Amino acid sequence: MAPRTVLVVLFEGIQSLDVTGPVEVFAGAETGHPGTYRIRTATLDGAPARATSGLTLVPDHALADAPAPHTLLVPGGNGTRKPDPDLVDWLREHGPRAERLVSVCTGALLLAAAGLLDGRRATTHWASCDMLGRDHPAIDVDPDPIFVRDGNVATSAGVTSGIDLALALVEEDLGRKTALAIARHLVVFLRRPGNQAQFSAQLAAQTAQRQPLRDVQLGAPPTPLRQWGRISEHPGEPLTVEPLAARANLSPRHFARAFQTETGMTPGRYVERVRLEHARRLLEDTADGIEEISRACGYGTPEAMRRAFVRTLGAAPAEYRRRFRPVPVD
Repeated sequence: MAPRTVLVVLFEGIQSLDVTGPVEVFAGAETGHPGTYRIRTATLDGAPARATSGLTLVPDHALADAPAPHTLLVPGGNGTRKPDPDLVDWLREHGPRAERLVSVCTGALLLAAAGLLDGRRATTHWASCDMLGRDHPAIDVDPDPIFVRDGNVATSAGVTSGIDLALALVEEDLGRKTALAIARHLVVFLRRPGNQAQFSAQLAAQTAQRQPLRDVQLGAPPTPLRQWGRISEHPGEPLTVEPLAARANLSPRHFARAFQTETGMTPGRYVERVRLEHARRLLEDTADGIEEISRACGYGTPEAMRRAFVRTLGAAPAEYRRRFRPVPVD
């Protein structure tokens, strides 16, 4: 079988980890199975590209001279905000010719600008999902998964999710055993499937401005009068508005209104996300039973937790554990 050419597009303001993470995965596959991948990098004019970190990446080619790719990989970085129109034009012309079109992080913004994501489901870094959906309404933007596959187009979330996606592509090409060997060498998990959530409740919500609200949301050192404050560390506590408001020394009505104004999320919604996130982690990282986890996360009963999982994640807790518990590679 002829080697698959992986062509990585470079540009000024690139995120270096978006390049090196996936490249190390494909390079690991080539090391273990010579002749499977041919990795090339290219800029528009063949000149070096400076990453946001200050690193300078020297390409193999100018894009006009680059070999036709099997997998065309477009990284992210600040340079995707105001992309070079000539780069967008090149992607518009050559992107559809690739057998596999891949973006990492905000590289999806470049694919979107070239019209290559229209009519498709896609994701990007959680902080850019709203912008992607607003500027490109023809794209079905899903802000939750770490990566999304839609036909021959794959988009991934922030930075390290590019490694997740590259491992999934290698597993597709060469099998699970090869992907496991690469993951072991890189000292990472053979990661969870792409529809694993990409961000936490704390990342999804803004941080409150007022200290009492921050103490409830994000925590504060315990005192004789305040034994706990961080919602995420105490999901099994009674987290209705009344006790939360009492800890913030506000009336329930004032607390609920202020919390939503300052975080962009109601207290109930925030608590729901924290509980679900905590339950996910216990299912992924422990052997605790479903009933024990439901109590520890404040659901009360396994049925209440099951309803929350099905409503939000589309899978019952037992099915979620089966699908998403990572495979260690020690």
